Amino acid sequence: QLKEASVAINYVNNQQLQRFSNSSILPALNNTPGVRMEERSPGSYRLNLRGSTLRSPFGVRNVKVYWDGIPFTDPGGGTYLNQLSFYNFNSLEIIKGPGGSLYGAGTGGVILIHSQPEKWQQGLDVNYLGGSFGLQNINIKVQAGQEDRNTTINYAHLNSDGYRDHTAMRRDVITWQSKIKSSEKQQLSASLLYGDLYYQTPGALNKNEFTANPKSARPAAGAFPSADAAKAAIYQKTFLAGITNDYNFSDAFQNTTTLYGAFSQIKNPTFRNYERRMEPHFGGRSVFRWNKPINSSMLRIIGGIEAQKGFFNTKTFKNKLGNPDTLLTDDDINTYTYSVFAQADLHLAHDWNITAGVSVNSSSIEITRLSVASFVPVKRKYNSEWAPRIAISKRIVQNLWLYASVSRGFSPPTTQEILPSTSVISTGLQAEHGINYEAGVKSSWLQQRLYVEVNAFYYQLKNAIVQRKDASNADYFDNAGSTKQRGIESQAAYQLFEKQNSFLRYGRISISHTLNNFKYNDFKQAANDYSGKQLPSVAKNSFTASLDIVTKPGIYANLTYFYSDPIALNDANTDFASSYNLLGARIGWRKKIKSIALDLFAGGDNLFDVQYSLGNDINAAGGRYYNIAAGSNYYAGVSFQWAKK
Repeated sequence: QLKEASVAINYVNNQQLQRFSNSSILPALNNTPGVRMEERSPGSYRLNLRGSTLRSPFGVRNVKVYWDGIPFTDPGGGTYLNQLSFYNFNSLEIIKGPGGSLYGAGTGGVILIHSQPEKWQQGLDVNYLGGSFGLQNINIKVQAGQEDRNTTINYAHLNSDGYRDHTAMRRDVITWQSKIKSSEKQQLSASLLYGDLYYQTPGALNKNEFTANPKSARPAAGAFPSADAAKAAIYQKTFLAGITNDYNFSDAFQNTTTLYGAFSQIKNPTFRNYERRMEPHFGGRSVFRWNKPINSSMLRIIGGIEAQKGFFNTKTFKNKLGNPDTLLTDDDINTYTYSVFAQADLHLAHDWNITAGVSVNSSSIEITRLSVASFVPVKRKYNSEWAPRIAISKRIVQNLWLYASVSRGFSPPTTQEILPSTSVISTGLQAEHGINYEAGVKSSWLQQRLYVEVNAFYYQLKNAIVQRKDASNADYFDNAGSTKQRGIESQAAYQLFEKQNSFLRYGRISISHTLNNFKYNDFKQAANDYSGKQLPSVAKNSFTASLDIVTKPGIYANLTYFYSDPIALNDANTDFASSYNLLGARIGWRKKIKSIALDLFAGGDNLFDVQYSLGNDINAAGGRYYNIAAGSNYYAGVSFQWAKK
């Protein structure tokens, strides 16, 4: 159970995902402590687990992501999370902090995505949503077969005109997933995913531009054109195929092996240039599990290996009105990564649990600049020392558990950090590493109706990788000495009532709070000393509250409130984004008639019509920090589900 796990985990189930507009997982993730998901403009996601956005001017980095057990993070360290539609998520497990004892290198955390419900049913789902700014979201899912042999086909389309100039987007995703249980010992699963994503990138504004017209796209500045003139956008296509074999050698010994191949194509006209990336890669993961009862105790051992190999190519051109012009650089990038890991869980008498794990990680990158004659390939290899983790938990009284853990994190720079938008090869960039100390309490009371969790951590990170901007506002990365990251994450959920025969059938209230005290410990750059300064991109306090009510006739309501403290926008802490309060609501009517379930709903986000920025450009040249988020916006939709009995 969640309360017995000696690690900080947020579990986001399907019911929590369905509390909002059914177009994005962002509000559900931001409703959990220690997590901040950002959207600088529609489709442009960033994800922060305990401050990891510091490395991510865009995309998802330093967070390892798996989709139904398939590595979704490529061997270069990038994750195209925006390639997935809302309907590719059924639930998520978010593991915060270093996960090296099972999931390889990384200091931010791990996200495990489950696209399928625990209980499979033959049926048909049709969903439609319309909303402000030309939002349309369509989903069709067909599930055919039997429980031991089945196929699921899912198609999702989303398009929007955007709430700001030059922010239109479109995404189409189709998946095919099949399972065959050939015997009581063996099950084979296959998955295919194809995604086609396009979104315009408006660029960040400085304070004067933001004040004058926060919805405008970036204007022309000096030698650089406007966002419209440059036709700045992302064209992104991804294909992924994976196969997983589960085999039970015995009741005590099992293996799960996954092999996959993927290909991503990205075209990105920007203010500075036109970038085109081709990223084929493949990999696999094999995990063995062994369980052994020992008198009144239980020993579980997990061990395995994960490896990935990529053959990337990145070309940059001059950007001529959104089309590639003169070739600037042409780079072949060969990268690989592997991790060997093992973990033992010992459940002792008197409710003691001990977990000990360790991994060895290695990654390598080789860059050959084909556009330079007689170029000598640049190589860099990153080897971690042992990355151990040990944790102890104990049940103090009935339904009250305490845990403590110590773990070491190691994270090499990603491909896009070594070869950023400046096109300067930065193989001198060091891997970041550090020790994480953590302790927490988890409890459930009042016949499981009240759940409370509080955890505190202290993370000492060395060689922290941070984003910086040059005079042209291009991204590059640097090692920032050391940081001290202290935090307290707390959450509570209380089931108000659950009475099948009452008009008010179900009620639940939940709150969460995140306190982050993240500071540079020792960071000097040229004549600037940032030691003791607050880390940019991380709010000191954030708070969420939610209320869910369901009535006997099927009418329901979901209310959500979110608050964020001001956020530092640069290392010197001279500029801050303002604090903000958000209110969202969804009301609807659900009715189940035999095998058909119908859901009619409507709602709104940012009902206070707050002007704020959800995704700032950190350390931006000329103070170009600001990307306005959507003001008050509304939606309505219908969901039809048929399930065979």
